[in-house]
Amino acid sequence: MDPIIMEGSPKTPSVRFNAEKGIIEIKGRSIPENAIEFYKPMVDWLDEYSRNPAKETVVNFQLEYFNTSSSKCILDLFKKLEAIHKESRSVIINWYYEEDDEDMLEAGEDYESIIRIPFTMIEMEEQ
Repeated sequence: MDPIIMEGSPKTPSVRFNAEKGIIEIKGRSIPENAIEFYKPMVDWLDEYSRNPAKETVVNFQLEYFNTSSSKCILDLFKKLEAIHKESRSVIINWYYEEDDEDMLEAGEDYESIIRIPFTMIEMEEQ
């Protein structure tokens, strides 16, 4: 299964999806012109990945900001991961947020309450 590797831009996050290693990373800002179009390859990739996931999938979300349309697409990604988790596969979600960024911490807590996979909240020091 081919990985997804996308470099970030001022409006889109960098993306690294690696089936072989079971690592999924999204970092940066997510304010794409068309969030559904931007996230569709990732949703499709997770559909395929869910047929034969790694024993352990580690998900690293390190967003500094995302808009409303991105939030729905991110939830779609989490729902795909929840389906993998329900198949008794290990899914570890690391939600990174900068210290003093209460909004991003709350966003992670909101997602965690919806999808029923435990999140590890990781506070990063401001750079």
